[in-house]
Amino acid sequence: MTNVGRVRAARVLLTGLVSLQRVSFSIAVGGAMIFAVGTVASSVGIRLLIDDVIVPGFAANRLVFADFAVVGAIVIAIALLRAGGVVVRRSFAGRTEWFAARILSDRVMSRVLAQPPVWHRRRMTGDIAARAGVDVDAAVSVLAPLPFATSALTLVVLAVVWLFVTDAWLGGIALVVLPILVWFNITYQRRVDRHYAMAQNELGALSEAVHESFDAVLVVKSFGAEDRETKRLSVISDRLRRARTRAVSLRSTFEALVDVVPSLVNVLLVAAGAWRLSNGAMSVGELSASVFLFTVIAFPLRIVSYLFSELPHSASGWKRVQEVLGEEIGKNARDSLGLLPPGDPVLVVDRISVSHEGEPALRDVSLRVNGGEIIAIVGPVASGKTTLLQAVAGLVGLDSGRIALATPPSLVFQESFLFADSLRYNLTLGSDVRDDAIRYALQTADALEFVDDLGASLDVALGERGVSLSGGQRQRIALARALLHPTSLLLLDDTTSALDPGTESRVITNLRALNDSPAIIVVASRPSTISLADRVVYLEQGRIIAAGRHEDLLASSPQYMELIGAFESDRRSASTVKDGNER
Repeated sequence: MTNVGRVRAARVLLTGLVSLQRVSFSIAVGGAMIFAVGTVASSVGIRLLIDDVIVPGFAANRLVFADFAVVGAIVIAIALLRAGGVVVRRSFAGRTEWFAARILSDRVMSRVLAQPPVWHRRRMTGDIAARAGVDVDAAVSVLAPLPFATSALTLVVLAVVWLFVTDAWLGGIALVVLPILVWFNITYQRRVDRHYAMAQNELGALSEAVHESFDAVLVVKSFGAEDRETKRLSVISDRLRRARTRAVSLRSTFEALVDVVPSLVNVLLVAAGAWRLSNGAMSVGELSASVFLFTVIAFPLRIVSYLFSELPHSASGWKRVQEVLGEEIGKNARDSLGLLPPGDPVLVVDRISVSHEGEPALRDVSLRVNGGEIIAIVGPVASGKTTLLQAVAGLVGLDSGRIALATPPSLVFQESFLFADSLRYNLTLGSDVRDDAIRYALQTADALEFVDDLGASLDVALGERGVSLSGGQRQRIALARALLHPTSLLLLDDTTSALDPGTESRVITNLRALNDSPAIIVVASRPSTISLADRVVYLEQGRIIAAGRHEDLLASSPQYMELIGAFESDRRSASTVKDGNER
């Protein structure tokens, strides 16, 4: 990046960040300016104290208390002014950073939540979390030192002017420092910004990988892949460490130079001032005030350097945040679903086609479902069963065709997700639902008995992802959750796969017995489930090959009969393995 590009990027970054908290930032800058003016005024107070009180006192061999009291009061007042400026600057600079981080994080999360499901499917959860967390923190990290840096630059200008007024030689020496520091900063930025950008990207990659690893901890442990997963994370961590080490090494060298240059100039300033003093060109107070002032501005100059060193880091975080905020909000597939009048049918799927990453998933599929009807969707792996349910639920967009529904459907996913919260929250998702309605939904899902066995109220905590429950229990909790949100169409994506045939049969029977029982579309791979359906839709390679009653398809469709035979064989094999393990 060229110097012009860096300046433009810094301007965009700072303008964008300051706009988040203009008032508190302005107050912080105001406090910083008071500190800068107070610092220069302190050197004037020191000159008065030495030239008008201490030196005459030594000459007269006595101290005039009245003069000392007046000048001392001036020095104390200036010190209190400086202290007040520091308090205001620090308080409001911190407030600016904290509130800017909150605003920016809220914007990222709002943008993320506004995106349709297909957007989330293309991104890793860990990367999204990093952009709303560590990247936001990195972006706003430049805000706290920024007011101090502005006061430091003001202080340098005022100090140089004051030194020139006091003595042109001392002012000239001080002025030499500024181009040297500017050269240091430009050289540093040119070398370090790419390392910080790399480090920030690696931090996002590590966050993504760690989230993914923790999410799949049971899979990792069950396959004994702990060492391999540790090695994978170690490789990413090592890349992050190397990028950070290079950046920190350059930063430490830069800060050392910033420390050394003002100190060397201070020595030169003392020597030149002593020579000017011996010639009678300046007083002891003026020399002391000049040395004090240059000593005092050495630390603020480090803050300017710190700001320069933070800019690449902050710019990297800002860029990653803006990538999310700058993305267009995609079209929500649910908005394109049509609305049917009350009554039958409750669902009409008319010649829809769907593709994933350019590969066809559904081709010219049509389906009509009436109220209370149970439809089983059957087919081999990757035949489009789950895609069909997601299309009906509005989670994937259509390439062509249309879908119309009487009411928004409720979808129970194959993998039942439970929050690390109470049973009540997992069922109601924060909605205000009566306990008797919750218990009725649990009873319908054949979950009331094991919930009562928990020996606690509906406010019992389930643990992360419902870890204390079995797979079948989690599926029934998820089904009860769907039942608490009234609908005319219930979509079950192999939801009863973890249930034994008896429990599954009771669940289907309970669903049939519901008042105004919803139509049910269930993706099924268990013959016992398929046989309970009123109608079976057989999918293959994204097309409906056959549809009808289970018995009729067995007699009329060789492919269907072969698939059911394979299902039966798999069930018998699984049962044999289970019995063998139990023995």
